[in-house]
Amino acid sequence: MASSPLVALERLRNEFGAEAASAKLALLGRLARARLGSARSVLRLHEALCFIRAYPDDAEVLARVRSMLDGFAKRADLRAHREALADSGIAGTEIRWRFFAGQAQWLAERWPRRLRLDRRDPDAGERIARALAPLVTHAEATALNELKPPGYAALDRLGGAGGKGETDAVFLLRRIAAMPGNGFTREAFTDTVDAAFVLLPGPDTPSRTAAWLPWAPVVLRGEPPPRARPDLRAQLARAPRSARRLSLREGAEVVELARAAMITRERSLEAFSFANARDAWLVDDGDGLAFAFTGVVPERRHALASYYGGLTLRNGVPIGYSQCDLLGASAALSFNTFETFRGMEAAYVFARWLAALRHLFGAASFSIEPYQLGKHNDEAIESGAWWFYAKLGFAPRDRAARDLARAEIDRVRRSPRHRTRPATLRRLAERHLFFELDPAHPRPRVDLAALGMQVGATLSARSGSDRERGVAEIGAE
Repeated sequence: MASSPLVALERLRNEFGAEAASAKLALLGRLARARLGSARSVLRLHEALCFIRAYPDDAEVLARVRSMLDGFAKRADLRAHREALADSGIAGTEIRWRFFAGQAQWLAERWPRRLRLDRRDPDAGERIARALAPLVTHAEATALNELKPPGYAALDRLGGAGGKGETDAVFLLRRIAAMPGNGFTREAFTDTVDAAFVLLPGPDTPSRTAAWLPWAPVVLRGEPPPRARPDLRAQLARAPRSARRLSLREGAEVVELARAAMITRERSLEAFSFANARDAWLVDDGDGLAFAFTGVVPERRHALASYYGGLTLRNGVPIGYSQCDLLGASAALSFNTFETFRGMEAAYVFARWLAALRHLFGAASFSIEPYQLGKHNDEAIESGAWWFYAKLGFAPRDRAARDLARAEIDRVRRSPRHRTRPATLRRLAERHLFFELDPAHPRPRVDLAALGMQVGATLSARSGSDRERGVAEIGAE
């Protein structure tokens, strides 16, 4: 078919009102019956549907989009291009990735028959073969040493390819889970092995197609959400509509949604991989915008600071994720909007996220780490992340960085068409950016790595029961 209905739907995504809703419905009807001719077109339609689900014009548009997403895995064009759409996160497609330890164990527990090792990666197979000795009995290790089977054949010798009804991935992960030590040593071992996995699609496996929190607040839109650059101080002064601690069942649903949002985008966040469903919160900001926060299980808590993962929700649809590291009133920030939802309201959502942190946790001093600004992060350089935060009022404390920032801002003022060179952005990204509610009394930034080294040095000077008592004192709530 001609691509015009799909192009028209994409052009309409930021338009709202009765006329736009009517036009979207007509286009959705045509696209529901169409067979798209390329994997790229199928992906574009999928993303358009996810966007409209997050920003629905009215009940009829929302119902049509939900229906199309619910049946997306059965589309003929999806089935025709299934292989090309692998790793897209679309329902009905495979996900091939080197899942991190927490993610892999979660998938093995939840979908044991659908998680396999990706045997197209011979290097991973050899790493697995070399790592098997501490995971097996002495007799098994002796046999492997004598036979020296290569790569994945070593697993097969042990019955790790369908033996006992297990997939090879579950066999391997179960052996790692039984290792002596603690979760940290097992995690380090898993990530060192760095196995390649494939998650086969199933009716309830993670997908971006089904990513939705059904009990989150829903608001139908007659007009676009705010897109103007917000006044951070004014936004921080305005409290969210409500904030509540979630029940264990609700918290578990948020944790599952957050983990799926990462896995289907080939991302990982420790605060989600080791999330604590008993420490989960929902902040309703009104207008269909909400923030879900999850703390981490006790053994993963930092000795001094606390940290929370966050999902940004529009009408229950995850449109981004975040992490905040908290120490007193200081908060170190990591903020990301998923690609499908960029260019809509990122600055406003960021401001409202800060307001949620302010009113839920008492944060009054905010910092952005260099990686988020572009240090060793080409995506941040290409997107101009440093300018995103600087235009909202964030500024460096380092004198050399302030001078460089001031000079670049002067260039932009003299020539509005000036574009900061990538080399300059990388220099600017070498230092943190800060925003203070009380500029006269700046607070120290949160640095989990530095704090960990300080606590470790303090404890290493103690011995025996004194050291154990020190850990208990620092970790006490």
